[in-house]
Amino acid sequence: MAEFNRKWDRISDEKRQQAIDDLVYFFESERSEKIGLIAAEQLLDFFLENIGPDVYNRGLSDAKTAIAKRMEDLQFDMDDLMDL
Repeated sequence: MAEFNRKWDRISDEKRQQAIDDLVYFFESERSEKIGLIAAEQLLDFFLENIGPDVYNRGLSDAKTAIAKRMEDLQFDMDDLMDL
């Protein structure tokens, strides 16, 4: 596989190859259609480019929310210690 950077591609080469293999398997087993590796790679690229950033940003947003919640809990715990 040629090495070049895609701005929207944030997966390792190993994960990319596994996803391509999974797409080929999915089409064959679930839809009784045979697609080649190039078609599977193009399909993966389409989804990574079009929804990948949204999924990535949602993950960051969820992490930010979880950290903010934990910081609130920590502040509450620290305030309790000050009352001792």
